[in-house]
Amino acid sequence: MDFGIFDHLDCAGRPLPEFYEDRLKIAEAYDRAGFYAYHLAEHHSTPLGMAPSPNVFLAALAQRTRRLRFGPMVFVVPLYHPLRLISEICMLDQMSGGRLELSFGRGASPVELAFFGADPTTAQEIYNEAVEVILNGLTHKTLDFHGKHFSFDNVPMELSPLQKPHPPIWYGAHAPDSAARAARKALNIINLDPTDHIRGTVASYRKTWRETHGDAPSPKIGLGRFIVVGETDAQAMRLARRAYRPWFDSFIYLSRLSGRAQTHPRPEEFEPLMARGQGLAGSPATVRDLLAAQLAETGCNYVVGQFAFGDMTLDEALHSIELFASEVMPALRTIGEPAVV
Repeated sequence: MDFGIFDHLDCAGRPLPEFYEDRLKIAEAYDRAGFYAYHLAEHHSTPLGMAPSPNVFLAALAQRTRRLRFGPMVFVVPLYHPLRLISEICMLDQMSGGRLELSFGRGASPVELAFFGADPTTAQEIYNEAVEVILNGLTHKTLDFHGKHFSFDNVPMELSPLQKPHPPIWYGAHAPDSAARAARKALNIINLDPTDHIRGTVASYRKTWRETHGDAPSPKIGLGRFIVVGETDAQAMRLARRAYRPWFDSFIYLSRLSGRAQTHPRPEEFEPLMARGQGLAGSPATVRDLLAAQLAETGCNYVVGQFAFGDMTLDEALHSIELFASEVMPALRTIGEPAVV
């Protein structure tokens, strides 16, 4: 069992230089504690995402950590030219000693795409074509490609990734059919949905994996959760309630502004979030037991915690992470591969 981090880098109301420095100090704590990877969301023109250029922040993180792997969750592909993204992927992988993880998406927010003049109705086909271009460019010395949206003739690929053939790829799977596609391609996945939704998604992934890859060990199947650990259940819940509300306000900022429905909605308060399984708060023993139960129920084999969010201070986040790393992670590391039919 490995453990990772998901981060929106959502606005905390502090001056940005202080905010970025605090997040980098938290990344150093993840590195010391032995977390596997840091997964960073990409959002634009919203307080939900203070890292609209994930690669800029990840380049800084690469220099402040030594073992922690990292990457976007996801690159919003329609907002990039494929050639530039190929180059930046290669630079990050080389500069970090081969610690980059990749994830590509069409963009969950039509509002954010529209700010850039991108047409949300064509985002899926642009995504499909651009990812093909990117993987081609990462694995060949010359890029040749001819499609509906992109065309390249004999473009030299002077940069290449350190990891061969390319860094590992992740996918945000929210439904059985998308999980099955990811399994066929041997992609790692992360799911942030309520526990009862995840069961079917993971079952589809594992069924397709067995049909396609037999008894080979499966990639990482991530269970994404808000996690707050305190000395007591009451202490952790107080912090979770307080910090979650400003995160939620950032989360719905663009839907309020535009009048559009929220993609992948969340409840306004932490207690209903916890009732859906998407949030965990409590003492180390409580969080350990809740996570163990969810892992057994869903069949996931990778815990992805959102530990820093909302108005949580640096000291509060570091204390929660330290308790999780010292008292929860050791107990869960020994959990074997879930037996899911």
